[in-house]
Amino acid sequence: MTDLLPLPAVFEPASGSFALSPGTSVSGPAELVDGLRSALAVLDLRPAEAGAVVVERDASLGAEAYRLEVTAAEVRIAAGDRAGAFYAGQTLRQLLPDAAFRTVAQAGWTVPSCRVEDAPRFSWRGVHLDVARHFMPKREVLRMVDLMAAHKLNRLHLHLVDDQGWRVESRIAPRLHEVASHRPRTATGRREDGPAFDEVPHGGYYTLDDLAEIASYARARAVTIVPEIDVPGHASAILAAYPALDARATDGREPEPFTVLDRWGISPAILSPLPPTVDFLIAVIDEMLGALGETPYVHVGGDECVLDDWAAAPEIVAYRRELGLESLSDLHAWFLRRLADLLAERGSRAVVWDEAFVSGMLRPDTIVMPWRGPGVARRAAEAGHDVVQTPVFPLYFDYAEAASEEEPLAIGEAITVSDVAAFDPAPESWTAGQRERVVGAQFQLWTERLPDGRAVDYRAWPRGCALAEVAWSGAAGPGFAARLERHLGRLDALGVEYRPLTGPRPWQLGGAGHRRHRPGAVKVEEVMKRLEELTHLADSTRPSM
Repeated sequence: MTDLLPLPAVFEPASGSFALSPGTSVSGPAELVDGLRSALAVLDLRPAEAGAVVVERDASLGAEAYRLEVTAAEVRIAAGDRAGAFYAGQTLRQLLPDAAFRTVAQAGWTVPSCRVEDAPRFSWRGVHLDVARHFMPKREVLRMVDLMAAHKLNRLHLHLVDDQGWRVESRIAPRLHEVASHRPRTATGRREDGPAFDEVPHGGYYTLDDLAEIASYARARAVTIVPEIDVPGHASAILAAYPALDARATDGREPEPFTVLDRWGISPAILSPLPPTVDFLIAVIDEMLGALGETPYVHVGGDECVLDDWAAAPEIVAYRRELGLESLSDLHAWFLRRLADLLAERGSRAVVWDEAFVSGMLRPDTIVMPWRGPGVARRAAEAGHDVVQTPVFPLYFDYAEAASEEEPLAIGEAITVSDVAAFDPAPESWTAGQRERVVGAQFQLWTERLPDGRAVDYRAWPRGCALAEVAWSGAAGPGFAARLERHLGRLDALGVEYRPLTGPRPWQLGGAGHRRHRPGAVKVEEVMKRLEELTHLADSTRPSM
């Protein structure tokens, strides 16, 4: 049985092998050769008129699909696009020894003869990385791109803005990075323990040149960057920089200013929905898109918005009435719809969290990420929206892998590798039309309790390997557990500080300090049940004013 991960659609072993050493020649269309060479950079394949590795274009193959045949005489690859050739290269890499996942090649490597036919089940195979709560330096983002590419994951959703920080340079609104990108301290431990802070300044942001580099680096590895500017709630950092956008300031009031938040939880900070706010946001987004280049998706958030300050602002209430909207929830939806319309003019599709779907006012092409569970996901699909599955269970990887005091601090527990492997993004209980609307799935790395890249590694892998297989193959295939255990050698070669299947290493333990985990504090099953109840309630009772 093959130990490839994700499991390809067809794998047929054959007798013999092919010697694949550094500097082996490769021939074929330049674009496809470039994709293959990017995947196998360790081998430094050399373009030639007639190569021992042959890549050819096959227009009958769909996006990201490929065929791979290894014989004693040659390696032959067919792909319909560059991404397909890239993924053929990733499969070829897994057929080599684990050392192929290091940065230095070795002579004498051989590839076993075989035939592979493969194509992804879902087009969106994502990772959500929250760089707002804890900033991750550019090197960590580029490294995540590399790890995604090795697992055939193709959407990196960067959560760039939240109450705790704004992470993008702006030359037209420089206070966003000068003021909103840092905080004087960060909350530690659990809320029930009372206030506790590390008293250590935290911050950082990506320059526009950084964004351009990240996007280009990702494209070369078949990864699309999905930037998120989370609005109109989660706005403490934005309002710390530009208080004129505060909903409380719409009638000339001078409220107590917001600061960049140093703790977790839902903040009442919310942007004004009036036209100047939309103008400000789209100008900043235009600047960001100019750096990123072609950006097919932009996430505009829409989650966990506290509308109290809208309700208390006469000018906002009058504006809602002027628009002919019945409720503040409708105004929330209108605001996001307005941003989506402006993004569409720029060639980008809007993506939102599921709260934005409840009102039913989204553009038809808006993609919904239903984090509150299968009920709202199914309703969004039934309404005709493309859906990327992002449920708390089992795809919130800030939850612990076990209900154990050995684990480092987590928001709750437990989400295991087996839970992720058992996840079905498009359940058979749904109608065929609903299942067709599921374009994929992604795991979420919220970073309230993930302060650095080592902590991200621990939470992301190997659970991310399970999601990679589910999103590529549609389900965890035969022998997944054994293949995953074998795959860990590749992660070792890549230098990934993953959580071992048997539990944390000594230096990964929660310990007795501020990162100590308390089993049973928050159980994911209870969270999901409550979220489903709240979602149904929101459907039936939307406050008006």
